Amino acid sequence: MGALLILGSALAFSTAGLFTRLLATDVWTMLFWRGVFGGLLILGFIAWREGRGTLGAFRAMGWPGALAGGCSTVATICFINALRLTTVADVTIIYATAPFVAAALAWLWTREREGWVTLAASGLALAGVVVMFDAAVEAGHLAGNLLALAMTVLMAGMMVVVRRFRAVSMLPGSCLSAFACAVVVWPLARPGAVGGSEFLLLALFGVTQFGLGLLLLTLGSRLISATRASLLGNVELPIAPLLVWAAFGEMPGVGTWVGGGIVMAAVLGEVVAGEVRGRR
Repeated sequence: MGALLILGSALAFSTAGLFTRLLATDVWTMLFWRGVFGGLLILGFIAWREGRGTLGAFRAMGWPGALAGGCSTVATICFINALRLTTVADVTIIYATAPFVAAALAWLWTREREGWVTLAASGLALAGVVVMFDAAVEAGHLAGNLLALAMTVLMAGMMVVVRRFRAVSMLPGSCLSAFACAVVVWPLARPGAVGGSEFLLLALFGVTQFGLGLLLLTLGSRLISATRASLLGNVELPIAPLLVWAAFGEMPGVGTWVGGGIVMAAVLGEVVAGEVRGRR
């Protein structure tokens, strides 16, 4: 069930690049409405599941829920801005290093050790990201790639927190993070300037891509390790750029192909090695 939930979240998240290219509104207004609609979806789910205990669920999340929510809020702002400043392929490939970031954070916090295969794969993935960053400097995408890297670290941190405190429901934290994102960007946004089909797209963006994706990610991360959750989330990697290429013809540069190939080799190597270890 945990694996299925994470796969579902990856499919939802993979549509982010498509929505950001379809929407002509500024990034802050996009973040505002995305946060509002995403938060409403998660709040509705909590109310449906908890009933009269909804308020108590928010109180019970404590500081772990606030920490996870804070990571999600800042990661969301970095993510959407990154999609506007670099290619969708660059963002998704950099996010493919999340399993190794999660493994490192888990070790620093809980001293949970990973095998040498994971460590070797982490080093290889890092080399791939370096190749991409070198190409990004020439293409003028450095700022976007740095934001994508920050988003990756923050999302990995969120998954580690959710897994570490799996006895605590983190859904209230995810809900608050969505609304917090809207509040933070409100001074820079123009919510009233959106109407018609643009407003409908923003609603779909918030509900299907952000709200549903964050909901499934939060539920699934309680059931499996942060490293495994990040690995399964990499299903998003080939889908996101493919959707944007099919719709807008956005073709990644050579550096992205080379760096992305290195990162994917690292991810696939770790997955295959994990399956072999499991069968033994």
